[in-house]
Amino acid sequence: METHVQENGGTNGHQENDVSPAAGANTAATLSRLREAFASGRTRTFEWRRQQLEGLGRLLADHEKAILDALHADVGKPSLEAYIAEVGYTAREVASALKNLSRWMKPERVAMPLVSQPGVSRIHREPLGVVLIIGPWNYPFQLVGGPLIGALTAGNCVLVKPSEVAPAVSALLARLLPRYLDPECVAVLEGGVAETTEILTHPFDHIFYTGNGAVGRVVMTAAAQHLTPVTLELGGKSPCIVDRDVDLDVAAKRIAWGKFFNAGQTCVAPDYVLVHEAQHDALLARLTSTLRTFYGDDPQASPDFGRIVNARHLRRLNALIPDSGAVVVGGQSDESTRYFAPTVLRDVPADSPVMADEIFGPILPVLKVKSIEEAVRFINARPKPLALYLYSTNDDSQRRVLEGTSSGGLVINHCWLHLGVPGLPFGGVGASGMGAYHGKHSFETFSHRKAVMKKPTSIDPPIMYPPYTESKETWIRRLL
Repeated sequence: METHVQENGGTNGHQENDVSPAAGANTAATLSRLREAFASGRTRTFEWRRQQLEGLGRLLADHEKAILDALHADVGKPSLEAYIAEVGYTAREVASALKNLSRWMKPERVAMPLVSQPGVSRIHREPLGVVLIIGPWNYPFQLVGGPLIGALTAGNCVLVKPSEVAPAVSALLARLLPRYLDPECVAVLEGGVAETTEILTHPFDHIFYTGNGAVGRVVMTAAAQHLTPVTLELGGKSPCIVDRDVDLDVAAKRIAWGKFFNAGQTCVAPDYVLVHEAQHDALLARLTSTLRTFYGDDPQASPDFGRIVNARHLRRLNALIPDSGAVVVGGQSDESTRYFAPTVLRDVPADSPVMADEIFGPILPVLKVKSIEEAVRFINARPKPLALYLYSTNDDSQRRVLEGTSSGGLVINHCWLHLGVPGLPFGGVGASGMGAYHGKHSFETFSHRKAVMKKPTSIDPPIMYPPYTESKETWIRRLL
């Protein structure tokens, strides 16, 4: 999930030493309050956790329009896209957590070996303590709300650091979260890179960061100073394979939807397409017609196509087009309105600028391959992606990609709908991230699985105690 050092969790061009003493004191005071609240034990109860989830649900219901307006102001999101991916998604996560919270909190009994009996062994989930959530700008509400739900269900106190690159959503979170959640246990600190850097000098019990790998390394380095565990939701170049055996009409619609949703500013958007040479020209034709169906002859006039977050990112995207193949459709931009046309490229060299890093915008490079095996080799020669998409009706091709590649998630014949399945963990592997969340996986991420054994004192067989006789050894070997 793309963010840059000068943007995620913040910056406005500040340097590390620009942080004011007042800001540093504010962080220290806030963390002191959160630690004191956690030490009181209030967050451990089922009732407190339920109240926080219900409060977040009320916030979504009471302020849906304000959230959608803020998302449009920051990222130019069409209203329906903002509802689907931000408000609606977060509401579903709240509902799922409320439904399952009691079950998730119950101790889990595990079997005991004969040598350890009599007794009972259980796994108790306990909260970690005070956790930090650093959100990105591309889905600035959902990608704070999702981890926050996990942290609250697990019974933690939380410090939220929204991205200042989405200032309207950041201000909204700072204003509303303390009104709907326990203000002694949940706090929001705004600011840029200097403020984020200062926050990271403090010890936490867990840090959850969503952004790119460059900033992920900074976060992990800072966390290491306090041996703080981290969850890193990063990104990378998520590939899309189009096989010879494929329903091309469906594939083109689903690829275009997944790629150009939120103007391509999605961590799991298809970053490039590897299409079988037999389907190459037909896929390009269908992508072109699909874009016309979706957004009309002039996508800039369409209310259903989003905008780039700021001018710097738009200029970054413009710089990718030269020397990156031929433009099939799109390529236009307008910096005054932050518009970048939905763009498809062909004849893209594997070492071209557009193939170097995650694109994070509405540019779709299409590369030709001769076989599924060639596509798998191409993917495996690069860092492991956050998501991988295969469009194929061939069982052998599906098995070859499933077993022959490694990615955070794999979707066959669609794009990134696995995010909406609460039972599936969402996270990366290798350079695309560490740790996972969504549904119960969020609860587990912010919980410590404590091993607890309880033994009676009425029965105390001497077999484990010295002196170690031959008879004891015989029985122990049998029992172990």
